[in-house]
Amino acid sequence: MDKVVESAAEAVADIPRGAELAVGGFGLCGIPSTLIAALVDTGTDGLRVVSNNCGVDDWGLGLLLRAGRIARMTSSYVGENKEFARQYLAGELEVELTPQGTLAERLRAGGSGIPAFFTPAGVGTQVETGGLPWRYAADGGVALASPPKEVREFGGRRYLLEPAITADFALVRAELADRHGNLVFHAAARNFNPLAAMAGRTTLVEAERIVEPGEIPPDAVHLPGVYVDRIVQADPADKRVERRTVRADRPAAEEN
Repeated sequence: MDKVVESAAEAVADIPRGAELAVGGFGLCGIPSTLIAALVDTGTDGLRVVSNNCGVDDWGLGLLLRAGRIARMTSSYVGENKEFARQYLAGELEVELTPQGTLAERLRAGGSGIPAFFTPAGVGTQVETGGLPWRYAADGGVALASPPKEVREFGGRRYLLEPAITADFALVRAELADRHGNLVFHAAARNFNPLAAMAGRTTLVEAERIVEPGEIPPDAVHLPGVYVDRIVQADPADKRVERRTVRADRPAAEEN
């Protein structure tokens, strides 16, 4: 089955208001920027997004956030996005912060048909007892707080029950895809992309290169095409660096 569609606009056209999205990427590494830009153009709002973070103020998911299209974020950290922090503290955005490994496993479990799992992450903190602010009120009080989690003991150690995540749609970026949807990711850009793809009921992929079926050796496939529904061409140069850090040149005397 050929899963390549004509454009990113066509790929995202049926994402409705209030949809839940699982979005790949870490910081600005491996983010599906082509699909996000197309979604911005649709005007769809009320989105509930599951992603490690929310891009930066002027790129990635930050574009949807700045346009007021995101109602809820499930993330592991705020990152470099000042607008994310502003909306959260102002009570304009609901935010569920969750440990990064827990977030990854919740996506993987959702894609594997596992409804929930026990983890030691968060034991003895407000992740366990509840009370973490999910949404602030206009006066700075807590309008909605996290609930307490079920705790069980295994082998003398306490564990929290965490629910799996499944999403209406997944948006991911791959380095290479064939027309059947088999994917290869590049190095660290792999990050949350396979997990998000697995968790989506309908998975949209932007790929830097699209090849014919059979051109990717089976042993090289990172994610099989069974998880993928639509593929669009991405601009390979459409990338940014979140924080560029370089070392100053050392004096010649120090190099000798």
